[in-house]
Amino acid sequence: MESLQRPVLLILGAGAVGLSLAGKLSGTARVYVACRPAHADAIREQGLAIEGIWGNGTVDGIICVTDSWEVPAGVEFVIVTAKGTDTRAICEEYAEVIRGLPVASLQNGIGNEEIIAEYTDTVVGGTVTTNFSVVGPGHVRVRSESAPMQLGVWSGDGAAAALDRLIGIVRAAGIPVEASDDIRAGKWTKALLNIAVNPLSALLRAPVGAAADDDLREIVAGLIRETFAVAGAEGVRLPWTTADDYLEHLFCVQVPDFAAVYPSMYYDLRLGRRTEIDLLNGYIVRLGERHGIETPYNRCIAGLIRYAGAHPDAR
Repeated sequence: MESLQRPVLLILGAGAVGLSLAGKLSGTARVYVACRPAHADAIREQGLAIEGIWGNGTVDGIICVTDSWEVPAGVEFVIVTAKGTDTRAICEEYAEVIRGLPVASLQNGIGNEEIIAEYTDTVVGGTVTTNFSVVGPGHVRVRSESAPMQLGVWSGDGAAAALDRLIGIVRAAGIPVEASDDIRAGKWTKALLNIAVNPLSALLRAPVGAAADDDLREIVAGLIRETFAVAGAEGVRLPWTTADDYLEHLFCVQVPDFAAVYPSMYYDLRLGRRTEIDLLNGYIVRLGERHGIETPYNRCIAGLIRYAGAHPDAR
């Protein structure tokens, strides 16, 4: 009887983030995951292997699905952890499942929640700064945890109640989590670093620390000043009063902290995968057009990434 009372969760687009969450959440919930066939086969055969700060061992009981018809009735929450490039495709594929359910986004970039809101009324936005990685099929590692997960109401009359319920489930599983009273600002705040350094790192084949080079600082400053102008027009309340305030934090704290890191966009470009540029710099360009704000730095960097992605010799 106890197992029947456990909340039922569906995680869509489960890679490193989604599978790690599935492993942890399965302690308090019945978890279904939509993931790649290689992961599904390994998990069905031998369970999910997880290692790192969330514990070491094998997690049984995670149920892998490969199509929407495999998801049973009774799902209480949907959590999307897919790359932003796949948000619309996975929402289309599971549209009949997610319609009417509360859906939470734990994805990089800005704009994913707006897509999800086209498929269901109740949307919860989220940020996660834990370092997850895939070791192999059905095997994930949780390396470090910079801050608690943030979850907040994005849209929907029932989102507040759904948020409280979801936070309770996540917290019961032992995952640090906090409620955010302005998740839009939280999503933009997290995106600032990615907007500033990810495309430069990808194009120059250099780690994040290269952004502090004197030849690149003005480019980074241009990207951020445009982003602040667009955020202001959108009514987004960032933690820093001005772009220059954030740039000081970026160059004094964030770039040194991540100096040796190669962001995911670097690997996406090298491997010929679609990047999330249109949920970062490209998104700033689109919003700038809406508000009549010029964004030449972001327009240039987004165009360069798109070109490099489409031309293997340029990667």
